[in-house]
Amino acid sequence: MSISKAVITAAAPDQKSLPLQSLVDQQGVKKTALQLIVEEAVSAGAEEISIIICAGASNDFEAAAGKHAGRLTFIEQNDARGYGDALLRAKDFVGDEPFLHLISDHVYISRSKISCAKQVVDLAQQQDCAVSAVQSTREHLLPYFGAVGGQREINRDDLYRITSVIEKPTPTRAEQDLIVAGLRASHYLCLSGIHVLTPNIMKLLADDLQAAPAGANINLSTALNALAELEKCLALEIAGSRYNIGVKYGLLRSQLALALTGKDRDTILSELLELVATANSAPAGESA
Repeated sequence: MSISKAVITAAAPDQKSLPLQSLVDQQGVKKTALQLIVEEAVSAGAEEISIIICAGASNDFEAAAGKHAGRLTFIEQNDARGYGDALLRAKDFVGDEPFLHLISDHVYISRSKISCAKQVVDLAQQQDCAVSAVQSTREHLLPYFGAVGGQREINRDDLYRITSVIEKPTPTRAEQDLIVAGLRASHYLCLSGIHVLTPNIMKLLADDLQAAPAGANINLSTALNALAELEKCLALEIAGSRYNIGVKYGLLRSQLALALTGKDRDTILSELLELVATANSAPAGESA
């Protein structure tokens, strides 16, 4: 399996400005969230990258893309019908090739020398199959993610054969259908927004779109569930973490995570301790 193309979805109406937000990376360099996610794709070997955007947003995204802007193709999602529809817009771009897919409102920090996206790509190439990154996630966060059920692969603590995928399940549904042996209580394997997908995913998404009621949205999880029934699909607990910049304080948490794993870690820790001490010493109802 050779993977040289990546698709980044960034067209959700309530999230279209998130990739344009500025952060400071682990080396102390100011970058947009879009630059960080494009660099994640490039680190995994992507040579051509398509970004699915809202109509009229190409100029803003091109300006925010940084030094890799020249390898980007922008595809507008007109008459938007959800996340699955956004990914389907890249059908002609990926053709009959497997491809890397990432979402634009996450920041990824690896705990190894290998980036999170490359961990997924390397496994997909080794196993010659689709692979989705997952992260053990507390039950109260289920409303934000798709989640998978599966069986642990022999001799691997971080790898699962996917048997089901459900979009934003309720805790009751997750407890019934998504319990995975070996996870901590009230934790589930939630999708982390990094996938290597085979061309069959586009056919499944097209089928979902055709079958959906007029104007209804389609999601990726339904197609992933169907893909797992059709062919081998694996879920990998990546050696790293994802940070969703689209949730409350998500941008702040992402920046802190980058800072605390970067070259200025000691300085940031000292400043945080000083900030906490100052805040704790302020009279109730007043700011220091």
